[in-house]
Amino acid sequence: MRIIPTKLMVGHQWFTVEHPKVMYKYGRMGSVRYDIRVINVASHSSRTGKRFTDAQKENTFWHELTHAILSDMKSPLYKDERFVTSFADRLTKAIRTARFQ
Repeated sequence: MRIIPTKLMVGHQWFTVEHPKVMYKYGRMGSVRYDIRVINVASHSSRTGKRFTDAQKENTFWHELTHAILSDMKSPLYKDERFVTSFADRLTKAIRTARFQ
């Protein structure tokens, strides 16, 4: 698994990344709490109890970070789940396939 950071800056604010066992809203794998500057990435499904794969957790992190960045930019797209999902999927793939030589 690629490492998900524990802390990072979005704009001029520090965000902490936390890993609760489950997110109690149905179907959620992650969330952003703008008020307390926390990105949550769950480790297990609240519906099935099964553990999320490393790839799922990594994609969730990039997805939630995309929300946070767009919000910091004051873009209305931060609320557009379809856009954020599409962008984060592409970002995850780009990062996972990046090669530095």
